[in-house]
Amino acid sequence: MAARAVAVTGAGAVTSLGTGAGPLHRRAVAGESAFAGGEGRCADFDPAPALSRREARRTDRFCQFALVAAAEALAGAGWGRELPYEPERVACLVGSGVGGLATFETQATVLAADGPEAVSPLMVPMMMANAAAAQIALRHGLRGESHCVISACSAGAQAIGAGLRLIRSGEADAAVVGGAEAATSPIVRAAFLNAGALSPTGTSVPFDRGRDGFRLGEGAGILVLEDADAARERGAPVLAELAGYAASTDAHHLTAPDPAGESAARAVRGALADAGITPADLHYINAHGTGTVLNDRAEAAALRRGLGDALASIPLSSTKSSVGHLLGAAGAVEAVATVMALHHRTAPPTVGLRDPDPELGALDHVTTARPLTANGRGPLTALSTSFGFGGHNAVLVLRAAPGGRAA
Repeated sequence: MAARAVAVTGAGAVTSLGTGAGPLHRRAVAGESAFAGGEGRCADFDPAPALSRREARRTDRFCQFALVAAAEALAGAGWGRELPYEPERVACLVGSGVGGLATFETQATVLAADGPEAVSPLMVPMMMANAAAAQIALRHGLRGESHCVISACSAGAQAIGAGLRLIRSGEADAAVVGGAEAATSPIVRAAFLNAGALSPTGTSVPFDRGRDGFRLGEGAGILVLEDADAARERGAPVLAELAGYAASTDAHHLTAPDPAGESAARAVRGALADAGITPADLHYINAHGTGTVLNDRAEAAALRRGLGDALASIPLSSTKSSVGHLLGAAGAVEAVATVMALHHRTAPPTVGLRDPDPELGALDHVTTARPLTANGRGPLTALSTSFGFGGHNAVLVLRAAPGGRAA
């Protein structure tokens, strides 16, 4: 029996470019970035439109990002107070790498200064990594499978892939999926800097010859996935199709990717096979592209192994040059960016890329916004890649819905 097709009917985001999937796409396409002090913080974020003052006090910043992004995604999908599906048939899977770090740091300070009696009884439910999934499910009455995927920088993408599999297997009719992170913290900054992963200059650009590490960011990306037939039946707006997913593990090193890229390439090939396509069917790659020398080289090797000669002619860019590295939310925000790129038929650039590293081989870098055209090769189709500490690799294949918007 053919696998159930899965439609993306809603998308929401919170990033340093602003609140909303629209601002993420428009400002990234315009070549903007939003870094202050080398970090992509959501400086203007206000949870008030989506959360009451009491709710905001009882949720960590990463959870607030997720709730606001989910509200946008659900509204865009046309979900109201009455769910379009039985609540028990709607899953909620939200990845995170760190969880409620701000809450932990605040309460550790309270403990040191004022003693154990002063520690908030809400600390654990606020800081636990599954708080975002739990709060979204609670707020919207989603009673299907709900959990947090924790796989470092692949967490958001793997949560999306897990939602795809639940719908395909028939265990769910819809899923609210994505990732959230708020780890722009002095202690995280220091740890990554001392590990040699963070850019000491705060100006690094993925794939550039002079790159010296990634730049931290924060935010959330949420997608609404639905059984495609059910979505069409209810007249839902379809932004894209989630056509394929695969994941693998390097088993090479706790932090460094396998430089040969073979395990990551296996995820690339697996995602294409899952979608029933070949490398020649791809029109865009939203790359993980962190800006570290090790990651960029390993990713280029993996893509070359996975896609072969086709890689050189597929437009490729990294959204991290606009919003920073969102750790556990990275794969989810980049999936949202890919959905929007397909929907608007425009690929965002790797902002600031001026001198591509020749050691990465022949790559079709997008350095200014580029129109995406199928050129008679089927519907517009894109790859979104994620690679995380621990050797986690996750690859998504997204396909444009018919009748998307022109740029």
